[in-house]
Amino acid sequence: MQHLWSDQNRYNRWLDIERFVVEAWESLGVIPQGVAQRLQKATVDPRRVDEYEKTFHHDVIAFINAAGETVSPDDAKYIHFGLTSTDVVDTALSSLIRDSLEIILDGLVKLREVVRELAIRHKDTPVMGRTHGIHAEPTSFGLKLALWWLELGRNFDRIHRAIDAISVIKISGAVGNYANISPEIEEIVARKLHMKPAPLSTQVLQRDRHAEVIAALAILGGTLDKMATEIRHLQRTELGELAEPFGEGQRGSSAMPHKRNPVMAEQISGLSRILRGYMVPALDDMALWHERDISHSSVERVIFPDATTLADYLLNTMLRIMQGLQVNTQRMRQNIDLTGGLVFSQKILLALVEAGMTREAAYKRVQSHAMAAMNESPPTFQERILQDPEIAQYLAPNAIMSLFAIEPYLKEVDTIYCRIGLLDEKKGAL
Repeated sequence: MQHLWSDQNRYNRWLDIERFVVEAWESLGVIPQGVAQRLQKATVDPRRVDEYEKTFHHDVIAFINAAGETVSPDDAKYIHFGLTSTDVVDTALSSLIRDSLEIILDGLVKLREVVRELAIRHKDTPVMGRTHGIHAEPTSFGLKLALWWLELGRNFDRIHRAIDAISVIKISGAVGNYANISPEIEEIVARKLHMKPAPLSTQVLQRDRHAEVIAALAILGGTLDKMATEIRHLQRTELGELAEPFGEGQRGSSAMPHKRNPVMAEQISGLSRILRGYMVPALDDMALWHERDISHSSVERVIFPDATTLADYLLNTMLRIMQGLQVNTQRMRQNIDLTGGLVFSQKILLALVEAGMTREAAYKRVQSHAMAAMNESPPTFQERILQDPEIAQYLAPNAIMSLFAIEPYLKEVDTIYCRIGLLDEKKGAL
């Protein structure tokens, strides 16, 4: 990413486009043959561009002069022939964004594969399901991971669509009507860049395309923040179910030697806020004056290198976390048992209703034991249910004990895995 968004690479991309345009003019017989081949020797020194820009206060004119002085004047005069600045700048920006998104897609594929492997490994690992931060009912830890795997897949699809949206060029002149250049030139250059011409443009490509890219990256940041937040919660001392990697020699606190903090996950949560923050300026860039103003340009010089580089960094950081994620299955089981069976309350409720008690009566009975167990334990919730004479009229002790089993909460996990494509009924894990 650093190389991709460097000044040198950007100017090289501009120079490639200028050459492609000259080649196209040659093919139409407008520019003498051989110019494009000789322009292969042209180079651009970013320092020289900077020197010219101090005088011109125009980066493209500075670029043209810096490149032109590296070839003969007879050939240099055809650089930028028939073009306006944005023909080069917008076309190059589209290609750079496309290339950066391809890097991000590669990182997404790697992360998603690691998450898939963990989801399969922990398909049958019971963990406490929590709603509002409170114990709800047992579930599968694999389902948490499978959920992330699916969402990462949707992010892949969104970024793929964003690539399609941004893979357009415009070489259509000062107001987009091809007054000084042929649409044929645009089509030829588009083929060389493996892109397509915009169906219609002004002096610029329309910025809804660029906003779509930032939106896809912002949503990706939201997904990574979601994953990081869950890891941070489950690493808390009171839970201790997960831990991000902690390297040899690493320190958690300057004052407290015992500290082992989820610093990588916290960094993801923090930096994802910046990534999401680029969404507002990207949307604001959509509204430009008439056929073009320059208010979007300064914004995009910041947000596109930053957003793509940041997304790539966050993906690689999350990949390191998931590759070294420590899963404490024993602590997960201890946390399920922590409340003395409270988390099986719905099973008791439904069993009483099935046995003939009204739902209202059953709910009040079970809830009263649950609240008492939380406030006065011992006895535990399970013990209270077993000792209740009214409940005994409906449920035998062995029937009650069977309701405190974890297995029923995992019985449909295979069905879910088959439905989402992580498991094949005949072949097993995919």
